Amino acid sequence: MQNKKAIIIGSGVAGLAAAIRLQVQGFKVLVYEKNAFPGGKLHAFKKNGFYFDAGPSLFTQPQNIEELFLLAGEPVEKYFSFQRVETACKYFFESGKTVNAFANTAMFAKELQQQLNENPAAVAKYLAQSARVYDNIATVFLNYSLHKTSTWFHKRIIKALATVRPGHLFETLNRFNQKSFNAPETVQLFNRYATYNGSNPYKAPGMLSLIPHLEMNEGTYYPAGGMISITNALYELAKKKGVEFFFNSTVQKIIHNKGEVSGVLVNGEIVEAPLVVSNGDVYFTYKHLLSDGDKAKKILKQERSSSAVIFYWGINKNFPPLELHNIFFSADYKKEFDSIFIDKEVFNDPTIYVNITSKMEKKMAPDGMENWFVMINTAANTGQDWEKIKMELKDVVIKKLSRLLGEDIAALIETEETLDPVMIEDKTSSYMGSLYGTSSNSKLAAFLRHPNFSGDIKGLYFCGGSVHPGGGIPLCLKSAKIVSDLIAADYKK
Repeated sequence: MQNKKAIIIGSGVAGLAAAIRLQVQGFKVLVYEKNAFPGGKLHAFKKNGFYFDAGPSLFTQPQNIEELFLLAGEPVEKYFSFQRVETACKYFFESGKTVNAFANTAMFAKELQQQLNENPAAVAKYLAQSARVYDNIATVFLNYSLHKTSTWFHKRIIKALATVRPGHLFETLNRFNQKSFNAPETVQLFNRYATYNGSNPYKAPGMLSLIPHLEMNEGTYYPAGGMISITNALYELAKKKGVEFFFNSTVQKIIHNKGEVSGVLVNGEIVEAPLVVSNGDVYFTYKHLLSDGDKAKKILKQERSSSAVIFYWGINKNFPPLELHNIFFSADYKKEFDSIFIDKEVFNDPTIYVNITSKMEKKMAPDGMENWFVMINTAANTGQDWEKIKMELKDVVIKKLSRLLGEDIAALIETEETLDPVMIEDKTSSYMGSLYGTSSNSKLAAFLRHPNFSGDIKGLYFCGGSVHPGGGIPLCLKSAKIVSDLIAADYKK
C-alpha cells in the first residue's frame, strides 16, 4: 500500500480523522478544503475580546480522539486535554421548575425526584437500559458499515438483535419516554435527545433512547481551549504524520472513468489519485462533484434534518445560575417540532440552547462578562426570509430569556454575530443548511443513510455527518474509522 495516494475533499472533523488514519495506513494523503481554515462546522472566531466556538458545542466520547493519537503513536496530552463536566446541562421549564442534569446518575435521579417528583428508580432503569442498548447494538451498528454483508455476520450481531425491543422500533421516542416516566417535564427532557441528530421525537423511533447514554452515563466533557481545540489537535496530528493540506482550494469535480476514480479537478487543475474520500455533504457530492442528478434526487427522498439560527452574544454580566450547557424549553414541544418539520417555520415559543464556555475558562470573555452561544433549532432552508426571521427571533429569544432569568438581556449584549441555514450551506456545502444531513424520523432511517462507499465507482468513499452512521462529532469520527477499515479491506483484496 506504500506510495498510494489518497485525496480527501473537506477538512471537517471526519475528514481530518480519515486523513490521519489513511496516512498511518501508508497512503500519501492530500486534503483539499474550500475554506481558509480546517474544521468545517467545528471552527471558532474572536470578536471584541469574546471567543466563540462557531459550531458543535457538546463533547462526548473523548476516547474517539484518544484512539487517533494512539493509532498515530503520538502522546495525546501534547496536543489535547479535557475535563469531565459535573453538570451535563441545566434545564429551565416554563412552569418555573429547573433541573440540574448531574453527571452522576444517582444524583441526577434524586434531582428529578426533588424537582419534578419523578420516580428515581425509573430514571436509573432508563439510563441502565440506554447503556445496554448502546453497548449491545450501537457498538456494532455505529462502528461498521450496514451495507456490507460481513457486518451481519459479526460475532456480536445475535446479541445486538436480541437486545432490540418492539418499543425501540415501533414506538416514537416520545411514546417510549411517556411509558418510561411520570412527569411531563422528564419526558420533554429526554425527548430533547432527538435533536442531537436533527430529528423529531414525535416521529423518530424509540431507538434514539440510546443517545442519553453518551451524555449521562459515559459523561460530558469540556476540551481545554473550547471545541476548536478538537480541530486544532487533529489538524496538528495530521500534519505531524505527513498529511498535506491545501486551503482555499475548491474541488469542482470528482474524476472517474469506467467505474474507477482517477482524481479530482481542483482550482482548475487535475490532481490524480486512485482513491477519493468525500467529507462533503453527500447530496452536494453527487449533485455538483459527480454531476449525478439521479443519485442526488434519491438522497432527497429522505427527510432533511433540522437546521439552526445561532446568535453569538458577548454579555456584559456574569450569570451564576447558568452552567456550561443550558436549555430553556418551549411550553409546547409538540407544536415546536410541527413548526420545524411540517410548517417549515420558526415557532413563536422556541426552545433555546445557551452554551457559555467562559463558565469553564474565564479567558473566553472579558472580566465580568460571558460569551453566549445561543442556538434555536429551525427548519432547513426552503427559501424562507432568514434576515426577517432572525430579527423577529432575536426579539422572541431576548424576551423569553429576560423573563426566565429576571434580567434585561438586550441591554447586556455588547457584541453580536449570527448564523442561519443559508450561511451554514454557504460555509459548509450542507444542502439546505441541514446540520446532520438527513433526519432519523423513520424506523429505517439508519439503514437509509448513504453508505461510506460507492457501489458504482471503485475508489470513492464518503465520511461525515451526512452518511452512515450519522451526525455529531462522535459519529463523524466513527465514520472516518469505518472508511479507513473499508479501504484497508478493499486494498487487501
